[in-house]
Amino acid sequence: MALVNYAAREINCKIVYYGTGLGGKTTNLKYIHSQLAPTTRGELISLATETERTLFFDFLPLDLGSVQGFKTRFSLYTVPGQVEYNASRKLILNGVDGIIFVADSDPMRSKENIESLQNMIDNLQEYNLTLDNIPWVLQYNKRDLAGAMPIERLEKECNVRGVPSFEAVASEGLGVFATLKAISKLILNRLQ
Repeated sequence: MALVNYAAREINCKIVYYGTGLGGKTTNLKYIHSQLAPTTRGELISLATETERTLFFDFLPLDLGSVQGFKTRFSLYTVPGQVEYNASRKLILNGVDGIIFVADSDPMRSKENIESLQNMIDNLQEYNLTLDNIPWVLQYNKRDLAGAMPIERLEKECNVRGVPSFEAVASEGLGVFATLKAISKLILNRLQ
């Protein structure tokens, strides 16, 4: 979980974006990276295939200032959406402090959202974690689609635990920082 370096007075936290392939996880990170000053963010490291899908992970370190005299840093990762990379998904969850599950609002992706959520639950069990003992939020991405699923349906299918959820259009930045702020706050509250 969070790494606390008392000598350097630093807290390092890990946030993982989880969800289906092409659901908008990498788009979230790219938008965040484009909007922050270079002094508060690191380099965006993205490994992608020829089709622009994440093969292993995206990583973006953020410096969010000081909390009770400790410098806080958040490292943002995405998992590959493709199920054939499940070993990578599992590995990226190791040491996670909070999760943003990115659900695709396209009705054709409903089954994939549910399967990806179950896959996340299964992979968390490898580290003796459950959705009841780790901070997580939902982001309903691609709300700009003409036939986007109603929020009520997304809530029923994905939000059985009643966690905070946010509508988003990551490609335009809508809801991106609201989602990140919410998970960051949950993680920091848990650390205190």
